[in-house]
Amino acid sequence: MTEPYFPVAFDSSIMAAGKACPQKLFLTHFEDWKPKEPNVHLHAGGAFAHAMKCGREAFFVEGNDVDTSIAKAIGGLMSFYGDFECPADSAKSLERMIGAVEFYFANYPLAKGQCEPILMPDGRRGIEFSASSPLPVLHPVSGDPILYCGRMDAILNEFGGKYVTDEKTTTSLGPTWSQKWALRSQFTGYAWLCKQYGIEVDGSIVRGISILKTKYDTAQAIVYHPPWQLDRFLSDTCDWLEDIIAMWKKKYFRHALDDACADFGGCAFRGVCSSPDKGPWLETSFERRRWNPVVHQEVKL
Repeated sequence: MTEPYFPVAFDSSIMAAGKACPQKLFLTHFEDWKPKEPNVHLHAGGAFAHAMKCGREAFFVEGNDVDTSIAKAIGGLMSFYGDFECPADSAKSLERMIGAVEFYFANYPLAKGQCEPILMPDGRRGIEFSASSPLPVLHPVSGDPILYCGRMDAILNEFGGKYVTDEKTTTSLGPTWSQKWALRSQFTGYAWLCKQYGIEVDGSIVRGISILKTKYDTAQAIVYHPPWQLDRFLSDTCDWLEDIIAMWKKKYFRHALDDACADFGGCAFRGVCSSPDKGPWLETSFERRRWNPVVHQEVKL
């Protein structure tokens, strides 16, 4: 194996891939293989997040009324969704996603003093806030500090404090849905990043929007981030990165071959890992696209 690329920046999704299966991390973010077939869940989720950004900016920044702001949110969703063809068996069609935006704002209304984005130190509103900060781990090629990055849907004044807020589109909300976020490093990482920018948040609000063909539903989880958890996040993240660097230097990323192979409908690389020759599988079903967590964009290689 020739020496692979090593990312200069990591975010929660890259770290999660490495924790689930180092080989998945390597194929996805070092060799940059991504499925050719678009993922309806990722596309619909991205469209919904863009709608939230457009709606909040229309109301809290531009000063539009509620109806106009919701209309702008829907316009943003339609623009992002584009001509994407939703699979027939999925509920996340354009029409249903428009309904999900309307359902969201009916449950979490746009109102002054309620769920209001904070004013940032630079005067901007805390809407779709991107952040990056150097870690005390050096890149194995450049010698520069590796960056940790994140993009938050919003930072809101709510419940008497400041809360990172993240919307999750899903198919269904089970009885344990709210419990799954309590220790999720994605949100501890957001709180740590905010602190690097001089923003002390009290916790995170995770809002789930269930989108089915016949109904919508919602649930909300509130998690807190005491200082000791932020310290642990930094220490653990650095340890994980040192492990990743060690595998990179060995030129071998081990296979987990466990629950990650089947979770969430199955890993995209199951066929690759089932074959002694991964080349044909990769060339047939995947293409090379590199994710840049600093600018939150993916480019084709």
